[in-house]
Amino acid sequence: MKKIKYVLLVLGAYACNIPANETGLITEKAMVVSAHPLASQVGSAILKQGGNAIDAAIATQFALAVVYPVAGNIGGGGFMVIRMSDGSVNTLDFREKAPMSSSETMYLDSANNVIENLSTRGHLASGVPGSVEGMVKAYENFGTISWVELIQPAIDLALNGFPLTEREANGLNSNQKNFSTYNTLAPDFLIRDWKAGDTIRWIDLGHTLERIRDNGRAGFYEGETAALIVEEMQRGNGIMTLEDLKNYDAQWRTPIIGSYEGLKVISMSPPSSGGIALMQLLKSVEGRELGDHNSTQALHLMTEAERRVYADRATHLGDADYYNVPVEELLDSAYNMGRMSDFSTTAKTHSDSLAAGVFALAESEQTTHFSIVDPFGNAVSVTTTLNGGYGSKVVVAGAGFLMNNEMDDFSIKPGFPNYYGLVGGRANAIEPGKRMLSSMTPTILEKDNQLFMVVGTPGGSTIITSVFQTILNVLEHDMTMQQAVSAGRVHHQWKPDKIFYQEGAISKDDSLSLVKLGHELQQRGPYGKVDAILVLPDGKLEGGADPRGDDAAVGY
Repeated sequence: MKKIKYVLLVLGAYACNIPANETGLITEKAMVVSAHPLASQVGSAILKQGGNAIDAAIATQFALAVVYPVAGNIGGGGFMVIRMSDGSVNTLDFREKAPMSSSETMYLDSANNVIENLSTRGHLASGVPGSVEGMVKAYENFGTISWVELIQPAIDLALNGFPLTEREANGLNSNQKNFSTYNTLAPDFLIRDWKAGDTIRWIDLGHTLERIRDNGRAGFYEGETAALIVEEMQRGNGIMTLEDLKNYDAQWRTPIIGSYEGLKVISMSPPSSGGIALMQLLKSVEGRELGDHNSTQALHLMTEAERRVYADRATHLGDADYYNVPVEELLDSAYNMGRMSDFSTTAKTHSDSLAAGVFALAESEQTTHFSIVDPFGNAVSVTTTLNGGYGSKVVVAGAGFLMNNEMDDFSIKPGFPNYYGLVGGRANAIEPGKRMLSSMTPTILEKDNQLFMVVGTPGGSTIITSVFQTILNVLEHDMTMQQAVSAGRVHHQWKPDKIFYQEGAISKDDSLSLVKLGHELQQRGPYGKVDAILVLPDGKLEGGADPRGDDAAVGY
């Protein structure tokens, strides 16, 4: 097997943190854009070895579990959207599941009040992980080179170590107290004062990855690794069992497919709300005059669409295996036009006055996304997460990886906002074996039956609106892929009834105009790390690597 050398410099071509007025990395044949340079290098190297986009996605996913522990994972889950060069489309759901001993009231006290932090930190916060099963299932259907070659790069990084970026060093430092508080056996290898450039080694994780390399699915969901997970859960009063792990299954789902201005949009179906909500947003603004980028006209229209779509999300979206999600009704063009029928150009709609649509019939800013196009024309869009940064803060002793805190993405109490301020109801209530609702929106676009764009982002409740804006930035505002990714973002999610915006995203004059229309504005820090690829008219690829993180585009 060919040995790959890992450096924080260049493999093929590499680009990151490009100013918004420039074009991103352009390559001739193939590209990987992910949250970390080393993970992008791993994926690109797999493509150079002859692997396809799915092979590269698997290798990138496992590499991110090592080099990007804030969100990269084997202890979490996510979604994968695949478009093969022949135009066939597949979507894979490897979202976490509620353990079989979970219950609707498990985070409430005797007075029916929510117990603080119980669904976000510690052992009871974790759903049954899906990432390993997802990668195995993707490989079984589409993999072309040896499984060993896809896992070995991550093992090498874990055992040999790699230099921390400044962001990751700061992230580990800011969680020292959490690592000490929420672990039954302190992860001593993490608890120190980290600095940029320090070498970190994940020895136990490396050995866990070796078991996955040698035994596939059984290397995680059975045997030594499964026993270590359950022992960790038992020490910390968690409820996950060996049966929960053994019975976990990833599912191939029917994709959400729609159109916008003649382009085909392919995205994820429930239990992700992302595909449905994205299509609703696009349908709500299609044919309307947007005006200039982030102008009063554009932001007012987008906000009014978003408040209606997020109201629908709170009421109607959940795991379709457990709840009758009205997919066709929500995607109906006439329905979405009707939802916008009372839209006024001169005044906002108050969220308290707006309910979800009626038919006959919650997530982390420390998620991560990567986009891949291979030399054969296949494309993969993957969003994966632990939910909150470093998940539940629990490191499985002896196995060396962080567990998720995805249980908080359920409606732990109807109408009670989750970590990201999202509210929900019966459709997303906790049930044993159920998958929690997600905002993840891995998406692929076609133009004239040809691959056009691969896009997605982390960002919890802001994922949907970030993908929405990135698409509009390219299609309506004539931006390059990098400009579209780097541009300032705004967000509205029905409740709280505020427009959240990043510093510099809205001009002073437009801010005042929006206030006159009745909107309340609130500045917040940077969010989302969009990683995207655009197919240019000459067939070359342009990468958009988000400057808000250490994200990197690598290709050749």
